Amino acid sequence: MDHENSLSPFVIRLLPWLAAIAFFMQTLDASILNTALPAIAKDLKESPLNMQSAVISYALTLALFIPVSGYLSDRFGTRNIFVSAVFLFTFGSMLCALSDSLLFLDISRVIQAIGGSMMVPVSRLVLIKSFKRSDFLAALNTSTIPGLVGPVVGPVVGGYLVEMASWHWIFLINLPIGLIGVIIGWRYMPNIKGERLKFDQIGFFCIVIALISATLSLEFLSQGEDSNLSIFLGILAIIFLLVYRWYAARAAEPLFPLSLFKIRTFRLGIIGNLFSRLGISGIPFLIPLFLQVAFGYSAIFAGFMLVPMAMGSLLMKTVVPKILRTWGYRRTLITNTIAAGIFIMSLSQISPTSSTILFALLLFCIGSVNSLQFTAMNSITLADLHGEQTSSGNSLMTVNQQLAISFGIAFGSVLIRLIGVHTSTIPAFQSAFIILGIETIISTLVFTALHKQDGKNLTTHEDKK
Repeated sequence: MDHENSLSPFVIRLLPWLAAIAFFMQTLDASILNTALPAIAKDLKESPLNMQSAVISYALTLALFIPVSGYLSDRFGTRNIFVSAVFLFTFGSMLCALSDSLLFLDISRVIQAIGGSMMVPVSRLVLIKSFKRSDFLAALNTSTIPGLVGPVVGPVVGGYLVEMASWHWIFLINLPIGLIGVIIGWRYMPNIKGERLKFDQIGFFCIVIALISATLSLEFLSQGEDSNLSIFLGILAIIFLLVYRWYAARAAEPLFPLSLFKIRTFRLGIIGNLFSRLGISGIPFLIPLFLQVAFGYSAIFAGFMLVPMAMGSLLMKTVVPKILRTWGYRRTLITNTIAAGIFIMSLSQISPTSSTILFALLLFCIGSVNSLQFTAMNSITLADLHGEQTSSGNSLMTVNQQLAISFGIAFGSVLIRLIGVHTSTIPAFQSAFIILGIETIISTLVFTALHKQDGKNLTTHEDKK
């Protein structure tokens, strides 16, 4: 690419590993927290079922700031933004460890997520601009392998640190890794700048208000707060989405062009992504709570029980291309979404006397179908985008993913709270799993609108969730 000839062979070899540091920090942090939530809740004198805001605030902030990362790196340079992002993530991690209240933790998670929203996209942008097309795939694979290990070791490390030390260490572990990233990034990452395109500030403002309002509406509902406030925030979110639609139809360069939704596969991919993740995304959050709060198991045991899910996800990635080539996207997504819903509903049959091996096998199956689901949905969403549509479409898809994660966690928490009013903890979780599974199966209707030939033009796409 344009910058390869100006970089030394050592820097060329180093850049994928620098991107790997960023990806590993992000995936480790995302997976290590869930098993520690009950311990954090106890220390902060909160109910474990109220801790979803620590996860939602991070996912929502990622959704809001990912679209800004490309603009900032083009304007201020990739090295400056990458180093700033890793520093913010590391600083936010330190603040998380120092938190003495849920509000302090939520604010710290927002700071952490602002850094997290930029360090992975910017590091991958450097790879795109620094490697020839023939070498890019190998560089990208190098950068993502450590990140795929994060979800496998994260729950175990989180459970171990909680039991053997304290929950603070799940955040402190990021400090030495982040320091290495800052030093190496400042020393070796090229400061590549791009065209200083005008950023759509009005569109960004509308999207920010809409997403924050929608998320807070669900959050207040899950906390049992004033229902009138939840309704008001929900209406406010709809109003600002309509305002954005009106504005984007008239703007020269909107943040997310409405023309994207005229592309059928993109439209169905976005809608399917959102609705199927409402049922799926809450499961990694709910299972550690289910094991620790409902069954009384230790954080270490809960962490180990999440490993089969991560292993299923990792192993499925090796066969996804063959499945999609053999079955096609329409058949795969319809069958797999139904399977995901059935597996989620099966969690309702788990009790303290259930076989650990059968439970682990069920979680392995859930991780496998989730991996296939995310890869298939992501790739079909981008299948028919071309030229400038690819960048904005990919950005919107990523925002949609993080938003769906926030909504999925909030939806699961709302169910637990509402059902828990009328029954004890274990039945509340079991009933919630049934409802989440049914919702997932219903979302299959979106994928029935796909055509049999949709996605035939695609080569292998790996899901980078």
